[in-house]
Parts: sequence; C-alpha cells; structure tokens
Amino acid sequence: MLFMYKPICTRKYNLPVKIFFAITIFAVISAIASGCSPEDHPQDERKAPGHAAPLVRVGAERLISDYFHLVEGRRVGIITNHSAVANGQHIVDLLHAHPDVTVTALFGPEHGIRGTADAGEAVEDAVDEQTGIPAYSLYGQNRRPTLDMLSNVDVLLFDIQDVGTRFYTYPATMGRAMQSAVEAGIPYVILDRPNPIGGRRIEGHIRKDEFVSGIGLYPTPITHGMTVGELALMIHDQGWHGGIEDLELHVVPMEGWTRDMLWFDTGLEWIPPSPNIPDAETAVVYPGTCFFEGTPASEGRGTYQPFLQVGSPHVDEEDAAAELNRRTLPGLRIDAVTFVPESIPGMSRYPKLEGELVRGVMLNVVDAAAVEPVAAGIHLLQVFYDLLPQENREEFFHPRGMAVRAGNTMVAQMIRDGMPAEEIIRSWQDDVVRFAEMRGPYLLYE
Repeated sequence: MLFMYKPICTRKYNLPVKIFFAITIFAVISAIASGCSPEDHPQDERKAPGHAAPLVRVGAERLISDYFHLVEGRRVGIITNHSAVANGQHIVDLLHAHPDVTVTALFGPEHGIRGTADAGEAVEDAVDEQTGIPAYSLYGQNRRPTLDMLSNVDVLLFDIQDVGTRFYTYPATMGRAMQSAVEAGIPYVILDRPNPIGGRRIEGHIRKDEFVSGIGLYPTPITHGMTVGELALMIHDQGWHGGIEDLELHVVPMEGWTRDMLWFDTGLEWIPPSPNIPDAETAVVYPGTCFFEGTPASEGRGTYQPFLQVGSPHVDEEDAAAELNRRTLPGLRIDAVTFVPESIPGMSRYPKLEGELVRGVMLNVVDAAAVEPVAAGIHLLQVFYDLLPQENREEFFHPRGMAVRAGNTMVAQMIRDGMPAEEIIRSWQDDVVRFAEMRGPYLLYE
C-alpha cells in the first residue's frame, strides 16, 4: 500500500512536509547468535537454520514485486553501484531487462558504479559496458545529477548499500540528489536496505555545523541506527538541503528487517559496499577504527584487514594489546600484530605508511551485537596516544581530519588532556538522547 504522509511533527520540530512513501512492515524475529571469532564464521553462524532464502527482502526486490507502479512505463535513472543486488541480480539488470521500463541513465557515487576506485579518487563519466547506458559520475566534477543528465529521466532511483556511519559518503550522494530531483520535477524513489550494524545503536556526538563535509554532511551522531530510507525521510523533513520541501519522495521498504538485526541476521550475501569494507565484521568496527584516518597512524589500508587492524610505527604492539584487553571492550578480543601496508589495486593504491613496519592491534569480533564501535575507537585512540613517544604526540591528531570524523574538536582535546575514556563516552550521551527523539518520526521498522 502507498500512503500519503501528511505533516510529520515532533514536540521540538514542527516542520510541515509533503512526503509520499511506501511503508509496509513485516516483523521477523530471528533467534540467532551474535558471536564470531577467527574460528567461527559469523555469516554462517548467524543464519537461521533451515532458511535457504534470505530472511530479509530488500527494497529493490520489492520494487519489482510490489511497487512496480512507481517505475512502470517510465524512463528511469538509477544512482547505484555494485552493491545493489536483489535475489542475485543487480537492480540495473533487473530493470534493463524488463519490457515495461526504460533505464536511460546511471549515476555512480564514490568508488564508482563498479566500486573499484580508491577512497577520495575522482571518478569519470563513462558508458556502462554491460548495458550501453550512460553512467555519470557523482564523485568528480559533479556531486549530484545536473538537469542535462536528467533530461530524459522520468523517475530517479537510489539503491546503494550503506554502513550506518556518518562519515560514509553514500548518504550525502543520496541527499544531494534530492535537490536535483525537485529541480527536474521528477519523483525520487529510495530502495531501502539494512543498516548492517543494526537499528538501535546510536553513538558519538552530533556533528557541529563548522565541520560539515562530504563525510559528515548531516548533523547526526557517528552511528545513527537508521536505514537509508529512514535517513532520506529525515533529510527531507528536517530541511537539511534547501529547496526540497516539494520533492515527491518515495521509500520502498524492506520486508522482514527489524531493528535488532545485524547483517549476519539477514541471510543476505555481503557485497562490499566499498573496497575497504570487505566483510560485515569490518562494518561492525569501522565507526571506531575510522578515527585513525584522522591521524598519522594506519587504519589498516594497504592490507587485507583494513579497519580490523590499526597501528603506528612508534608504539609497542604488545603493550597496546595488553592495555586494550585490560579495558575489556564489549564484544572484542584484541591481539598484537605487525603489518606492512602495500599498494593493493582495487583496495588501496597509495596507503598511508606504505612499506613501513606498523606495530598495532587486530580487533577480533567475538560478539557483534555487543560491540560499541565508537566507544572502542575512543579507547584505541587513547591507548595509542598514551603509548607514543612525547615527540610524536603533538602531531597525532590532524586538526581537520580528526574533527570532521569526531564532529568536533573536543574529542581530540579530551584525549590530549588525559580525560578517562569513560568520561569522553559519557560526554555524547545528551546528543544520543536528543537524536533518538529527533529520529523517532522517521523510523519505518520495529
């Protein structure tokens, strides 16, 4: 069923909105363990026994089966990449082969349509080799579709797997395209997908206005516990882009996803949404270990375990692991490691500290549901900072790089000042409560 959603209001936010969206919720509760270790593969452990098919049907699948009227007889543009698979087929292939739809334009985010470009690398316009459809880059000269690109598009779709973390660029691509759709006078349809780290955990400070960036375009905590469809509704109603109040916005919801589900519970195959999130275990820790991108230390790029291992040439790996294990980070076991980052085409062509011996730690996820990734990231930063020689501490936090990830400058300063990690973590609790109230009207799943 398609409902017209009239003014969305909260006690604090009374912003009228005209949003059309599809909302059907089928609750599926899975009794599945949440643990994983090097010996236990989480993708296998957490599938419900006897279920050959996924427990969750994504929005792309439901578009074909239940919401086809949104695209039937229309010229369609699709913002997508390689992660947009439904029932073993890519959304572009599904619609390109359908006799009642004409796909006229494709739009690729960071990493490109095929997902192989390095982080931050500009992507060029091209023609999709498989279909011959023009494929425009939204991560180069243009960050959203132009009117010329949309000149033969009747409806714009967005279908990309997100990771549920503020400093990921796909939600920014999704939100900017709202402006393009309203300027072109066409509907915008979000095909919803799971938040791989679940729908309940909210961690980190709300991003301060002075640290708006492509990896922090919206004022959310670091983890927000929302799907892309829910986030799209919030972006629209909160007016986080100017001139989008008249947008005709549709969200095609999933079937079977609940807020307690992590990726391992869905039964869906993991397709890396970007080169350095190769598995769902990495997605679990990414919101915390990505802090290391804002330091001279390594976040693990240039290895085959990015973000699961971090390190610096200037610390003792055994001391770091011992201290982190002493802190008993929920859901994690920490091992001492050394590694040498190297150029890996398709993952990281020019990694930080390339060719240097890096001494650090490996994060082993032993209970994914228990992991508090942002809190773990604070502990990691603090331990590495404290173990550095004094001469290496002054330049440890890149002023802008750290601030756009933390959302402020105070996190780095609190670590410099020696504030206990528990106090730093408590400092964002008011933001968590405030954001939980803000997001309430936009949640589509129980």
